[in-house]
Formats: sequence, C-alpha cells, structure tokens
Amino acid sequence: MPPSDANHSDGSPPGQGVAVLAEALYLTNLLLLPGIAFLGLLGLYLRHHRSAPPLARCHLAQTLTASLWAGLILVVANGLIILLGGYDSPHTWMVVIIYFTTVHATLVLLGTLGLAKAMAGQSFRFPLVGRPCPELNDG
Repeated sequence: MPPSDANHSDGSPPGQGVAVLAEALYLTNLLLLPGIAFLGLLGLYLRHHRSAPPLARCHLAQTLTASLWAGLILVVANGLIILLGGYDSPHTWMVVIIYFTTVHATLVLLGTLGLAKAMAGQSFRFPLVGRPCPELNDG
C-alpha cells in the first residue's frame, strides 16, 4: 500500500499506510538500521504530521516520541557504563545485559504491538511516553 493512501478502494482506513510505515521504521531503527531508519521516520513525520489522517498522525507521533525516548535511554545507559568504570570494566556487561533484557526488549515488544495495531487500522499509544491521540478513541 502506498504511504500516500491515495486509494482506499480496499476498505483500509485513511492513513493506514503511513501508520504501518511509521511503525516499521520504528522497529527498523531499533533492530536493523539505527540512525538511518530514525532519519527516515523523522522525514516521514515532517512530511505527513500536519496533513495526514488522524490514524497516521497518531502513529507518527507515537513512534517519533518513542524513538526519541529510546535514544535518550541509550545515552543514559552509556553514561552509566562510563560512571561505573568505562567500557573495560566488568560492570559494562552488567549494564548492557540489563539494558537489552529490559529496556530494549520492551521497546521492541511495544513496537511490534504498535505495528499490529497499525496493520489492523487502529491507533496505539505507547505506555508512559506516548502522546495522547484525542481524535481517535479506539487505542
């Protein structure tokens, strides 16, 4: 489905293509191409956040906010590693393992749930960090 959602003859809700693409870029940023996929998500957000249908605006806001939080948490984790003795310290692996088994895995799980909701044409709000989508009531 094209991101512009110009054709709705298949019965999909307006904005579903952009919503799915936003969620896919969020997961790609976390799992495959960090930074590059974020730039793609940022570009998609800047291009569509004002003109997109409510479903797409909701998913764009959620994924961009969650990506920014994920980046901030990663910076904090690196700061903690440095405070605990640097990258040569045995504490490094403790912080890395705790980060990946709790924070990163949770962000991926929530992104997968967001992608499933987008594919179903429903809104999704990330817990704690997600921005409200007042124009939608199904999320």
